[in-house]
Amino acid sequence: MQKIQNKKLSDIIVERLEAMLLEGQFLAGQKLPPERQLAEQFNVSRPSLREAIQKLEAKGLLLRKQGGGTWVSDKLAPKVTDPLMQLIATYPESQFDLLEFRHALEGMAAYYAALRGDEGDFMALNQALTRTEVAYKEDCVEQQAESLVEFYLCMAKGSHNVVLLHIMGNLLDVLKDNIEGNLALLRKRPEAYRQIHQQRKQIVAAIVSGNPELARQASNEHLAFIEKTLLEINSEDSQMQRALRRIEVGSEHSH
Repeated sequence: MQKIQNKKLSDIIVERLEAMLLEGQFLAGQKLPPERQLAEQFNVSRPSLREAIQKLEAKGLLLRKQGGGTWVSDKLAPKVTDPLMQLIATYPESQFDLLEFRHALEGMAAYYAALRGDEGDFMALNQALTRTEVAYKEDCVEQQAESLVEFYLCMAKGSHNVVLLHIMGNLLDVLKDNIEGNLALLRKRPEAYRQIHQQRKQIVAAIVSGNPELARQASNEHLAFIEKTLLEINSEDSQMQRALRRIEVGSEHSH
């Protein structure tokens, strides 16, 4: 029988780091901790760690910057620059298509976060929710959109589903634009705005209580309410525009 070769230490470190990338502990474009800190974390020598980093760099997963540390490659989560995706992001009707897609994505994230999430996930989710509350009180739409993207990403991390996490990671820019556009319209309905904020608390409560069905239901009801409110606002705006056109026409005839 052939003697089973022991794995090189650097290969074991490579596997550990790849698992961390898959699990979303390090995201695309993020800087890794210093080598000294990583070596202590893995309880290995710095030369072995450096060899592992070189192997991951050769695979295109990591990027070393001279004097600037080690970074996760941006190519792991390509920016959505496809012309069709840019058109989708700006086309009004497509915003509702994206909301429908978010039903599946965020509903699944909420379900599995409730099923598999641990105390660390729940803490991160509650901290992200608190940041959305701060942004809500400061009434800055862009800041709210950024904090909400982070909130939904925390939910995806809590699901411990690497495919779901990386799909959401790849759509961050599109999600942010969608959320920012929705918030700008929802400000016309302060009461609905507050209600939507309360709904997010219910999603987190369901996740933390470990009730997957309730978490998915809370997420779906939250997005359905946003969709219904946006449709009502759009309908009112269309009626207002028609009324203004009638006034303008009447004014022209009177002269």
